[in-house]
Amino acid sequence: MKRRTFLGMGAAAAAVSVSGSARGLEGGGQRPVAAAAPPVLASYSAEEQRRRLQNIAHARQHVRRAMRKHLVTSYLPGQCCYNLGEYPSVKPWEPDDGDERELDRLRDHGIRLIQVHEEWNDSQRRFGSHKLAALNPAGFRRFVDMVHRRGMRLIVYVSSGYFDRKDPDFRPEWAAGPDLREIYFQYAHCSPASPGWRAYFLKHLAPILDDYGIDGLYNDLGYVQPGTGDPATQSRDEVVAFDESPTHDGALEDLLGMIHAEVNRRGGIVKVHIGGPRAPATDVKVYDYLWVGEAGENGDLLREATKNHAPYVVPCLDMSRAKIDREDDLYLHAIPYMQFPLLLAGRPFTGERAVIPGIEYPPEDKCFWTRHCRAIWKQYQAHPDGPHSYGWWDSVPGRPEARPTHQRWLSRYLPLVEEGTWAWLEVADSDLWTGPLPDKVVASVFANRQSYLVLANYGTTPAELHTADPYVPVGDGQAQPKKDWKLEARSLQLLQRVG
Repeated sequence: MKRRTFLGMGAAAAAVSVSGSARGLEGGGQRPVAAAAPPVLASYSAEEQRRRLQNIAHARQHVRRAMRKHLVTSYLPGQCCYNLGEYPSVKPWEPDDGDERELDRLRDHGIRLIQVHEEWNDSQRRFGSHKLAALNPAGFRRFVDMVHRRGMRLIVYVSSGYFDRKDPDFRPEWAAGPDLREIYFQYAHCSPASPGWRAYFLKHLAPILDDYGIDGLYNDLGYVQPGTGDPATQSRDEVVAFDESPTHDGALEDLLGMIHAEVNRRGGIVKVHIGGPRAPATDVKVYDYLWVGEAGENGDLLREATKNHAPYVVPCLDMSRAKIDREDDLYLHAIPYMQFPLLLAGRPFTGERAVIPGIEYPPEDKCFWTRHCRAIWKQYQAHPDGPHSYGWWDSVPGRPEARPTHQRWLSRYLPLVEEGTWAWLEVADSDLWTGPLPDKVVASVFANRQSYLVLANYGTTPAELHTADPYVPVGDGQAQPKKDWKLEARSLQLLQRVG
């Protein structure tokens, strides 16, 4: 795979202050349009370098204790899970002019990382391919080119653990624990300690990376820890070579480390998902992004469970189950912890995959995903013009405000996480403000060419804060600098220090 130089994430419109007031939280074939390159440290003038260092020194002087400190590098917050089409399906999907227009919209939105889910492959072998190859190789290569022409990167679904028990290549000795039997699949959990499974999976890894020109992987781990649980359900092909405990996933760390190295050697990206709010228990870096939130019904619980995970976390509160008061709540839970939610987009997710002839589905009362996808299909039949759902984790019906809200917050977030930013998350002790923080209020500091203060009130009553320095709501050119801030209940404010 040839390394490519990608167009960067354009310098976005600056953020504005928001609060939970009556206004809600708001205070194809053609030559590609080049996005403005993001600022990088090497491009800063001497004066910008001076200002950056002064802002970092100011933050270090005044922040005495924080939950986490992090240097922002190689971070792409604008990420989208793009629905290519239904799978299983009656016929393979084909990229078309509608995809060209949708990718234009996503590029202009600020998306720089496109993720395609399992419909890119042929996990049920309906069209002559298989789970570790493209369902439609020619069509998929066209889609990859469409993404790249717009300066975006593309990662594809794989699983280093899930493999369908019905697949002719499956070997029972690879599997550990119970199967995942949902909607159209019966996925065994193949052990990361199984030499046979490792050999099978890794031999397909290089072709996935090299044959299509993609930029990395989204790895849905499908993980059961080796050597634990009921011995009767353990893999018969395991070699338990590593420490396995509640605080260490030894064999998984080893396998993911090799996958990460293989992808990074090609200049690529690895995103992983282990389940719910969890992160793999490893001592070394084995991924670039962690996706959390599947089956999550409560934003507060997801925030607390993931706020101290190593960067970079990509939350996707599961709107197939969760209820929120406002779209903005997703950003209230994420931005103070240097997280940014995943966007669901692409083609409408019609739910037809749950009604394909010849597929044996579990009864709806025993399978959430069969029931959910059929509810989406029923909604789509009744309302073909929308509002549409756009993924497994979307609501029924879809949420018309999801995309404009995501774009608005992304434009506000990007200046805070420029390359080379130092971030102090959940600051516990500082004299950037007078007195202790009010109860349920969280503050985070971001320092680069500008200094930003993020304030989140997770409480159900208003709070007040007095800052030592004057700030303005970010992006509000008419605002006067001030030091007194009222935080409405369940509200978020992004502030820029003056001077």
